[in-house]
Amino acid sequence: MNKQLNRPKGFGEILDTTFRLAKSHFSNFFMILLILVGPVYLLQALINLASGTNFLRQVGSGGGNWFEQVTTSFADDPAASTSLAAEFGTMVLGFFSIILLAIAQVSILYAVNDIKKGETFTVKGVIKKAFSRFWPIVGSSIVVMLMVFGMVVIPIIMITIAAVTGSFLHAAVGFIIAIPLLIGLVITIGLLFTRWSFFLASVAFDGAAPGLGKSWSLTHKRTWFLFGLYLVLAIIIGIISVAVEVPVMLVLGNSVLYTIILNIVSLFTSMIFAVGYAVMYFDVKVRNDAGDLKEMMADYQDQNKG
Repeated sequence: MNKQLNRPKGFGEILDTTFRLAKSHFSNFFMILLILVGPVYLLQALINLASGTNFLRQVGSGGGNWFEQVTTSFADDPAASTSLAAEFGTMVLGFFSIILLAIAQVSILYAVNDIKKGETFTVKGVIKKAFSRFWPIVGSSIVVMLMVFGMVVIPIIMITIAAVTGSFLHAAVGFIIAIPLLIGLVITIGLLFTRWSFFLASVAFDGAAPGLGKSWSLTHKRTWFLFGLYLVLAIIIGIISVAVEVPVMLVLGNSVLYTIILNIVSLFTSMIFAVGYAVMYFDVKVRNDAGDLKEMMADYQDQNKG
């Protein structure tokens, strides 16, 4: 039994456990994502090739120096002039990548749960187990995506209207209105998503769908703590992504190889996030179970006194 995963942990301990697990089980965790999401990225590369994007190096049209040619390659994206069918295919691939990432997340949850119990796991075994919950995972993911879409789009429209209205009085007024509202929106959505974030874990372990209520109760009194962890993980993932993306972009431009390399980095960062998500879930689960046990003991003692 893994002691670190079976006791409450502090902020730094959760991050440390995340990277220790990601390092010690890298091949298995990465293979889960590669098997599930890799084919989608491969199809995306084939679509880009078919649209006329160069495989090795893509530069923009016209003259200019080397830097201008590289940067304009993103403005002169050949995929922008592809057929409607190709664009639809890209949208479908994007949707399937989200669903398969959710399946991969559940697979890694099952793997970390086996590690927590001191048991061995296989890549095939945890993927098969995750697919046994396929429809609840898909349904719950769609519900959450629609909720997040509504929570983002509607407030942004309202903020835009308020900012434009204020700008008629003075340009600075629109800016003063928009910035605080946008910051408030980001924090509000972040906190709400933190409360709902363990819906996949609830689908995986509790048989709940969409699992939002269970996640809400699990994250009670731990919202800001978890929000901070998600923020730190996002910053770490962002640093890794930028550190790879910028030099590769400058060398390859908007080529197919550039996209492939970015997708490989995305698999790596998704693995880190998936492991971190699992560690955070089991931390709040241990705390919640301990709290339930204390309540049961207190009730038992009260009954004996009575």
